Amino acid sequence: MTVPHKITSTDRSAELLGLIEHLITQLDTPPTTRTAKLTAAPTAKKARKLVEEATEVALDAVAGNRDGLITESADLLSHLAVLWHDRGVSPQEIRAEMARRAAVLGIPEKLPKKGPDRKRLARTPRRADGPSAIYRTGDRIGPVTLSGALG
Repeated sequence: MTVPHKITSTDRSAELLGLIEHLITQLDTPPTTRTAKLTAAPTAKKARKLVEEATEVALDAVAGNRDGLITESADLLSHLAVLWHDRGVSPQEIRAEMARRAAVLGIPEKLPKKGPDRKRLARTPRRADGPSAIYRTGDRIGPVTLSGALG
């Protein structure tokens, strides 16, 4: 008798990252004119599209629009793949960072800003912090104020 495989959060993240990895491989020879135009665009435009999709995800979530949340989440992941492809980031690198966080925190959650967990993570090897750590201050990301943005 076979025991059914229990789906773990690791399985789910691997599946999701596998889908993004598959999309990234398709970006080397984009299957549509629209995708080709996007992959040829400057990094800043790709980043703006990612932010646009993330905003639409957040707005649909707040509005309780489940169908919109699903549709916009797929768009968000697609634009994330385009940006990773542009910057040479592989899903394996993201998977490794998630594994590092899970090993220290027990869950691959967002990094804590302070406290003992932050100190433990600081002692574990990782890739250098990107510019986002410098770019974000308080309730602003660069020139964009976050507080009250949805209210």
